Amino acid sequence: MSSNIIIADSSELILKGLQNIFQDNSDTTIYLANDLLILKKYISSVSDPILIIDYTSEGFSLENIVGIKYDNPKLKILAITPYTNAQTIVQAVQAGVESHLKKECSIKEIKEAYEATLKGKKFFCCDIVNQMRHEQIDVNKIAFKSLDPNPVKLSERELQIIQFIAEGYTNSQIAAIIYLSNHTINTHRKNIMKKLGVNNTAGIVMYAVKTEMVRPNQFSFKQSSENNG
Repeated sequence: MSSNIIIADSSELILKGLQNIFQDNSDTTIYLANDLLILKKYISSVSDPILIIDYTSEGFSLENIVGIKYDNPKLKILAITPYTNAQTIVQAVQAGVESHLKKECSIKEIKEAYEATLKGKKFFCCDIVNQMRHEQIDVNKIAFKSLDPNPVKLSERELQIIQFIAEGYTNSQIAAIIYLSNHTINTHRKNIMKKLGVNNTAGIVMYAVKTEMVRPNQFSFKQSSENNG
């Protein structure tokens, strides 16, 4: 069975190494992309490819995956990255990555992951399965979400207020720090929730954690009699 593979990575060493793994199959055509423009060119011109990508390498990102999958929903994606935290792996699968490996994985696992992905199945290397199990995450229950590739557009002021909210500051405390009225802060808060599609402060905090604006252990959640939703 013939197949097309696009390998995307900023490292020539990784590109050549992965190429060597798959070039034994005479029915497989391999395309190498060391930047996003070349990758998009191949995706638009190559018939039914499988994409093997390190979305953490220079010039690539998870946001690229979201956009690529949005435009090419049938594209099968195998990610091979260095150590990646569990939350990022979850986000990668939700963005459209079918299978995920670490670069430390064996050639045997890489080939097994490719074959599984080619058949439309998920594959995670043993290290990732153990990592996710430790975080009490069931990889089989993570579902792809067709996401809008256009990121939420927040102003610098809104980003500043999100950070204060995530760190536990109340409306009045934020107002005092940045010299605005309580009413203005409350208006910003409502606009932020509308843009993020959330209904309460917890939703804002979750956004701040997922985008790594703050770490969970930074939360202070100061005591206040003020109800901020």
